[in-house]
Parts: sequence; C-alpha cells; structure tokens
Amino acid sequence: MASELRNQRKAWSVLIVSTLAFTVCFMVWMMFGVIGIPIKKALDLNSTQFGLLMATPVLTGSLVRVPLGIWTDRYGGRIVMTLLMALTVPAIWMMSYATAYWHFLTIGLFVGLAGGSFSVGTPYVARWFPKNRQGMAMGVYGAGNSGAAVNKFVAPVLLVAFGWTMVPQVYAAIMLGTVILFWLFSHSDPSHLVPSNVTFKDQLKSLKDPKVIKYCQYYSIVFGGYVALSLWMVQYYVGEFGLDIRVAALLAACFSLPGGVLRAIGGILSDKFGAHKVTWWVMWVSWICLFLLSYPQTDFTVMTVDGPKTFHIGLNVYMFTGLMFILGIAWAFGKASVFKYISDDYPKNIGAISGIVGLAGGMGGFVLPIMFGALMDLTGIRSSAFMLMYGVVWVSLIWMYWTEVRQTPVMGTDAKPFSLQN
Repeated sequence: MASELRNQRKAWSVLIVSTLAFTVCFMVWMMFGVIGIPIKKALDLNSTQFGLLMATPVLTGSLVRVPLGIWTDRYGGRIVMTLLMALTVPAIWMMSYATAYWHFLTIGLFVGLAGGSFSVGTPYVARWFPKNRQGMAMGVYGAGNSGAAVNKFVAPVLLVAFGWTMVPQVYAAIMLGTVILFWLFSHSDPSHLVPSNVTFKDQLKSLKDPKVIKYCQYYSIVFGGYVALSLWMVQYYVGEFGLDIRVAALLAACFSLPGGVLRAIGGILSDKFGAHKVTWWVMWVSWICLFLLSYPQTDFTVMTVDGPKTFHIGLNVYMFTGLMFILGIAWAFGKASVFKYISDDYPKNIGAISGIVGLAGGMGGFVLPIMFGALMDLTGIRSSAFMLMYGVVWVSLIWMYWTEVRQTPVMGTDAKPFSLQN
C-alpha cells in the first residue's frame, strides 16, 4: 500500500513538473508571434518573409520530434527533457543580439528545439498512469500548449517597457530555472523504458499504416493550425482591426489560452466517450467556425427604388474573438482525442508513433504561417488564412467519414472507433 501511494505521488509530481516544463517550452517556441512584429517593421519584411520568420522555430521543433520520441522510449523522459531544455538556453539568450534577417532564422532553428518537448513528455507522463487514465494524463500535459497564451501576456509587457531584446533574455532565465526545477522534482522508472533497436528509417515505416497517416492529418489541423494561428493572430488583430499590440495580444490569448488549458478536459472526454466521437464533433465545430471566419470584410452596392444603397458584411472584433475562442476550445479537445487514438491503437509504441504524429502536426505549424503570408501577399485578403484552414478541415471530415463514420453509429451509445481488424 505504501509503495502504491509513493508511486502515485511520483506520478503526479512527474505530471505537474512536466506540464510546467512544456508550458515554458511552448512559450519560448511561440516567441516570434509577438517580438516578430517589431522585427518585421525594423527589417521591412513582407508577409511571406514574416511567415517564414515565425515558422522557422516550428520547423526544428517538428523535425526533432521523431528521434526524441524514440530516445524517450529508450532512455527515459527525465534525462531527455532535461538535456533538451538545457540546450535551448544559450540560443534563446543569443536571440537578443541578432540584427540581420538571417541571424533570426539561424538562431530560431536552435530555439525551435524547445518545441520537440511534446514528444518527450507525452510518453513520459502516460507511462506513469494506468491505461484508463492515460488520456487524462496526456491531456493535462498537453495543456502546456497554454504557453502560447502566457507568451502573449508576458512578451508585450516586456516589449513595451524595455524593448523586444529584453524578451529573449528573460525567457532564457526562465528556461534555466525550469531545467533545475524539472530535474529536482521529476523521477525515473526503469520499467518504463522500451528496449529497442529500431532505427529512424525503420520508424518512418509506420507511415505505411493508413491509420497513422490519418492521425497525422487530424493533428496537422488541431495542433498545426493552433500553432500557426497562435503565431499569426497578434499581427492579424493589429492589421485587421488597428489595435495596439498589447490589446491585440490579449485578444489573441482568447484563442491560445483555451486551446491549451482545456486540452486536459479533452483527454477526460476522450477517456469517457472515445477518441472517435470527440474528434468527429471537433471537426464539425471547426468547419463551422472557419467558414464564418473566412468571409472577408465586404462592401457591396444594391440598386433600390430610392437609388443605390451600400451594405457592409464582416465580423467585428467581438464576433471574431468569440469565434476564435470557440475554435480554440474545439482544437484543445481535438489535440487530446488524437493522442487517445494513439494510446488505444499503439500502447507499446506511444513514444515513436506520437513522434511521427507530432512531426506532422508541427510541420503543419511550420508550413501554414508561410502559406498564410504568401496568400496575403497574393490576394491582399487577410482572411485567406482561414479560407485555407477551412479547406484542410474539409479533407479531414471526408476522410473520417469514409474510414470511420460509415463503419460506426456516431450518435449511438454503443459506438466504437473503427479498426482495420473489424
């Protein structure tokens, strides 16, 4: 009994300190979402260059997810997470001394390592809990996505008070303190290690599994879209509604905060109702929100019996923020439900499969901001970013319908996720 209580205390200690570490890592990963605005002005960047600037850290954080997931299975999450965070500290500090565009891109690649922390912590915390509570554990850990919102609260204050160069210096100090706290309060369990001689090339073969590819598609929306819009929203509010950067960051947090914190609730719902049901409704809510968000500000003139009359159609800042809030909640649930699929279907290979799916999500977060910028340069329409996301959600809905919904009653109480073995 005493041993069981001790293990439970260790499990919760690991979960709490890992969630804190992931929150700080995500805050650092999203840094360009705020400090990128004065940098864009200083370097006179166009929207495509700005999108690449914000997306560069996301690229590294995505590419390292597969090896980090494998190393976590093999060596344990405690040592891998500690080394990963420690490696980012010098790069974060050096960011404050960058002056040229290529400086920011190069240093951003190293800062982006922080984004790989997701595929370390997910299998690390999951293995401390029984199967019926793994969705909850991964959901709580994934709530560290709220670091994107923390960044929007902290960075604008530092930026306005001291200039943007103070932000990376403060973030480097916070990361160093987090490394120490994590090492002191985390634990290791040799029984959680998965002995494996799997190479990276062998691991990539899991992409031949159609279920893995499908989960990658889902995650490229609920996580990749979340990362991309978290980076994009502050400058969107500034450009579309003419807001001050502090107000813009506060309103952008209405999307980022629920999109991170409520992931834990998504994990609990996925444990109770199943990954399939939660993901299906997440996609439909996303589809509706993105349809409304896609509509650009429009003025049109109609000839009436009294002469021409001009009408305006478009979302005001309050309606826009409300829809973004709902979208953030939906994607929080979706991020948790996708990983519930993984823990259900690949219980002995969580680290490696979560690395593959996390890579896909992260690559979505890398590609989308660049596409947002390119579309805006091409069309001049800011809401084209939402038009793009609307199309991507359509792909997932159609895919999900043909592979899962036609096989199982979505509204039925006896619904079960579709399996290739059925």
